Amino acid sequence: MTTWQEYVQNDAPVPAWPYPIRYEKINEIYADVLVLGGGIAGSHAAIGAAKQGVGVVVVEKGMVKRSGSGGAGVDHWHYACTNPCSKVTPDEFIKTLMESTRGYTNIAARYIDANESWECLLDCEKMGMKIRDTDDEFKGTVFRDEKTKLMFSYDYKYRSSLRVWGHNVKPCLYSEMKKLGVNIINRVLITSLLTEGGKQGNRVIGATGINARTGEFYIFKSKATIVATGGIGRLWVFAPELIGPATMNDFNAAGSGQAIGWKAGAEFALMEQSQVSMGYSSYAMFSLGNANNTWEGSPIVDANGKEVPWFDLQGNRLKSWQDRFKALPGQKFAIREHIARLAPDLPERIRKGEYVLPLYADLTRLPEKERRVIFGLNVGNEGKTRIPVYDTYTKAGFDPDKDMLQAPLLAPEGYAMPVYWIGRLMPHLRRVGDPGPGCGYLVDWDLRTSLEGLYAAGGNCIAGAGDHASAATSGRFAGRKAATYVKTTPEIRVSKRQVEAERARVYAPLEQSPGGAGWKELNAGIARIMQDYCSQFRTEGTLQLGMSLLKELKEVAAERTYAANPHELTRTLECFHIITFGEMIMQASLSRKASSAYLNFHRLDYPELDPPDWHKIIPMKLEKDKVITRELPVDYLLKSPYAPTYKENYKIHRNR
Repeated sequence: MTTWQEYVQNDAPVPAWPYPIRYEKINEIYADVLVLGGGIAGSHAAIGAAKQGVGVVVVEKGMVKRSGSGGAGVDHWHYACTNPCSKVTPDEFIKTLMESTRGYTNIAARYIDANESWECLLDCEKMGMKIRDTDDEFKGTVFRDEKTKLMFSYDYKYRSSLRVWGHNVKPCLYSEMKKLGVNIINRVLITSLLTEGGKQGNRVIGATGINARTGEFYIFKSKATIVATGGIGRLWVFAPELIGPATMNDFNAAGSGQAIGWKAGAEFALMEQSQVSMGYSSYAMFSLGNANNTWEGSPIVDANGKEVPWFDLQGNRLKSWQDRFKALPGQKFAIREHIARLAPDLPERIRKGEYVLPLYADLTRLPEKERRVIFGLNVGNEGKTRIPVYDTYTKAGFDPDKDMLQAPLLAPEGYAMPVYWIGRLMPHLRRVGDPGPGCGYLVDWDLRTSLEGLYAAGGNCIAGAGDHASAATSGRFAGRKAATYVKTTPEIRVSKRQVEAERARVYAPLEQSPGGAGWKELNAGIARIMQDYCSQFRTEGTLQLGMSLLKELKEVAAERTYAANPHELTRTLECFHIITFGEMIMQASLSRKASSAYLNFHRLDYPELDPPDWHKIIPMKLEKDKVITRELPVDYLLKSPYAPTYKENYKIHRNR
């Protein structure tokens, strides 16, 4: 497909832009609570704030009705410790989570999850999302409660994770926002945060943005602002035509919420962590017969029909398929990754000829309703799978009652890797966010950032937060807290100088020569620098060189990047945000002078894994042009001025 830039460079007739271009138009919009991002977290934040009777504006780069990483649906709802069937208390959940992550998580956000995830799910049910087996399709199964008709996953005994029919979650949230009178602004990229007096580190009083279709400029004035823009989808890799459907990351996510917060002076944490991505295999997500997550517990067989054994985490071979959904003996509760796994030495067994490739998921070895819940409820409702996988496979004739599906190999880290990657990972193809501790804003028990008036929500915005349910629950909580804050906050005075400087920066790419690079070349250059200088193994030298190359890219190539229309201008501005995100990761990597298995962080010049004196969080912020770091214990949210226990803190802050 020809790009606008190629039309210009080849003197070809340029097709008319289908929307009116209004670069000179300025829109000023006021909100009590401004929500940046209309995904799962942002939508719940808007609803939570609107229910408190304040005026809410949601700004979304796409269309709120289906935008974000959760826009295509959800099949699992985690952390619902207070559901009527749960045998796990919030305190047991947070204790297990803290132990499994060694404290590299967010105590406040996750304890809020444990206490309110079920409440949040009930809200979704009232909005029209199905969370119970009301048609009795799975009546009599071990994962269903006959009284409540709730359905459970992973751990069938302690029942804190639920299966849900969440394919329509975003339309339900959208309808609720419209009913509550939330002002939804679609197709607008947020470009900066506005601060009191236009000064870095001051109270946040709004944001600026640009319309991706018309090029109009927006000034949003607000008493409180919630960042819920998700994570970043194309930092290490930029090849959307090849791997777009192969990753759960939203490729539209550009780390914009984090980049603008960094420029405004907010503190961030755990930016150094990242994971080898399971999504860059060029297979659509969950289109192969996995053995975990959406395809949890699937029997895996080799080319000769020989079944691969399952083991618990103590190395004991499991005797039945039901044992794959049980915690260890004496273990009160286990998060999903700590229950069962395929033979951990499977790659070696394949090399020795004990098992013959390829592998297959053979659902016929499960009871009929168990396989139907996998290829039906799970695959039919998980994000990115309902249409490309479930509908496509069903129309093509796939029948889980008689057919097998080629399976990936479960790598030691728990990732689903294609069978031809046995024993090999691709460490330069990385991602931030779930699974793992997550990186993002440092927040307190109100989910407020280090800047007054600025809150954060979502699994990829808050340092140490979780997945879909965590995004929903943290958004719901942050919305309430922001609404409470605006009732006592002073009036807003936006700095005209700050706004004018931002307008000049935003529209600069329109003035560049058409012969310059386009946004795609810029994005590819960023990804190459991150692959080469900030991959799985890092050193002081490579990180410093990577920083200098990003700086050069920003000051030379980015300043010459040409945009021919509002869409290309929006993508170019996203690339500026991606550069900033990359710089944040490299700065955090330079600050942690120790390797960590828990953070999947490796410094070749500091190879010792998790030395005790580095068991800490290193918050960082930008002060003028200087990076400022400090140290915090991993349980900083239980230290002064906070209360000494999870429960006391939550009780104090829930309704304050």
